[in-house]
Amino acid sequence: MSNATVTPTPARQETVPPETPRRRKSQDSGIPQSPMQRRVTRPLQYVALAGYIVFLGFPLLFLLTTAFKTPAELQSPNPTFLPTSLNFDNFIQAIAKANLVQAAGNSLIVAVATTVIVTLISLPAAYALARFRTKLRSIATGWILLSQVFPFILIIIPLFLVLKQIGLINNLLGLILVYSVWSLPFALWMLQGYVAGIPVELEEAGAMDGGSRIRVLVSIVLPLLAPGLVATSLFTFISAWNEFFFALVLIQDPALQTLPLTLARFVGAEGQVQLGQLAAASLLATIPSLVFFALIQRRLTSGLLSGAVKG
Repeated sequence: MSNATVTPTPARQETVPPETPRRRKSQDSGIPQSPMQRRVTRPLQYVALAGYIVFLGFPLLFLLTTAFKTPAELQSPNPTFLPTSLNFDNFIQAIAKANLVQAAGNSLIVAVATTVIVTLISLPAAYALARFRTKLRSIATGWILLSQVFPFILIIIPLFLVLKQIGLINNLLGLILVYSVWSLPFALWMLQGYVAGIPVELEEAGAMDGGSRIRVLVSIVLPLLAPGLVATSLFTFISAWNEFFFALVLIQDPALQTLPLTLARFVGAEGQVQLGQLAAASLLATIPSLVFFALIQRRLTSGLLSGAVKG
């Protein structure tokens, strides 16, 4: 009897065609990516974006057209949306009567100083709250949320008495301190979220490479935190630039009044509004905030790019 060697036959394997990238992307996202649906959804996205831009830009466009209208056009029973001609009298009268240049300077000083103070204080405080888990963190978080509940009217009288005791009524420094304290909780809450979103492993890797705490914070954390700093400073600047109630109570000297208080002069005691001059003054008042946003938007983009992790 001979010994026969039997060679096992390998099992037949079925060849599965590789999944196409388009189909894999569709399954991962859960949204069909067919060409027909893309042709339908893309125009709808553009229409929604255009509607949103019109919704945001229409008040500014209406303000612009009103500022160039003559008093006769503003009082016409059948007003038109566009002015018949460019009339600069409203701008000239608004600047001459209301002293907008001095008021804009006061608002700029207050807004810039408030932004710098709030950013310098909230940056290290937000890092400490996000990184160090202590009992003080829960207390500070509760204080941040609780401070946003109180309305202005409940604190304005004690605030006025305290500032009067230390001689900060009719003083831009007192207004800066009030704005800084009022804007600090929300700015701290914003920055805390940005710091918490930065992985701790990046700091640990920098420390293992021999970097000190200051070096790690400057070289790793700050570039990643740049978008948060930009958003916080933008919120603080616009909030201080547009604030009216605190300035109305704390500032009585016309030479120290901010821009929102100056704009209120165009409304008479009997409710009569100088609409053309008010529109011109309001349009001029929006220019600094728009310029600040345009400048800081570039920093936001550069911060996003510089914060990318390179392999």
